[in-house]
Amino acid sequence: MNGFPKKDEVIVHFAHPAYQFGSCLESRDLRLNFIETRTQEETSARINEGHVLVVTGFWQNAYIETGVNLKFIQGCGAGYNQFDLDALATKGLRFANASGVNVNAVSDHAIALMLGLVRKIHLARDNQRARYWRGMISDISQREAELAGKTLIIFGVGAIGSRLAKLAKAFDMNVIGIRRNIDPIKGLVDEAYTPQQFLGLLPRADFVALTCPLTDETANIVDGAALAAMRNDAYLINVARGGCVDEPALVDALASAAIAGAGIDTTAEEPLAATSSLWDISNVILTPHTAGETQAYEENVLDILLDNLGRLFRGEMQLLNQII
Repeated sequence: MNGFPKKDEVIVHFAHPAYQFGSCLESRDLRLNFIETRTQEETSARINEGHVLVVTGFWQNAYIETGVNLKFIQGCGAGYNQFDLDALATKGLRFANASGVNVNAVSDHAIALMLGLVRKIHLARDNQRARYWRGMISDISQREAELAGKTLIIFGVGAIGSRLAKLAKAFDMNVIGIRRNIDPIKGLVDEAYTPQQFLGLLPRADFVALTCPLTDETANIVDGAALAAMRNDAYLINVARGGCVDEPALVDALASAAIAGAGIDTTAEEPLAATSSLWDISNVILTPHTAGETQAYEENVLDILLDNLGRLFRGEMQLLNQII
């Protein structure tokens, strides 16, 4: 890339309220110059200092103009709806996301939500806090269940969905994969279908897991009609984006026992409002968009960043996870 600083000149700007990119970078002893900002205000005030910006939530499209020294933006997450790609391209700014950085974490989390729901771990925790020892249950339908033999529909079998499929198969589940191009997943799942067939497949599902990006096509992909098509003993797992689900319709389906429950890591509004009904529904396990946030997250992002910096230092045009 013409005009990209040399290694001893480049300044990397890490902008995140919690991630410890700086200390992790220092531990690698690469002698790269960096700054860190922890608030939106501090990020805006120092946006013109860095050549490379590592960012997600603090991004503002105004930085395309105010970040006068910016050459490259490395997203530290997979999503990039907040970035004006046309404006970035017009300004000549390179951009790559961190796709794949949380494949293990998010697929692990999806399995954890599934296990938590069928093993009723959330209810056991409530009983623990109440110091209540639940006795044996004669009503078979109210007992804990097993994953083996259950059918899982995965909507969006990319990297995360593919690993979730492998984990589900290890639990002896039947896996149905949904994606636009089904050829790459035919050997990974038991059955593969396109999104147009999604609604008709829902009555077969014990679990429906969303692992897709949020796009115009996937917005509210689980709506009132989809929830009505699910069985009343089926669960929804959302480790995609909150906007993939019609939240009021989901609340109604949960409250009316139209579905058995839901494991939710992302919501339409984040942080979730204190007034949301989701907080109080007993058949919901709710996590605060933490599926991808593990002890390995910073190191995984740095691996992608350093790969891309190496390419830029060498003047290469093709980046890892390149968007622009």
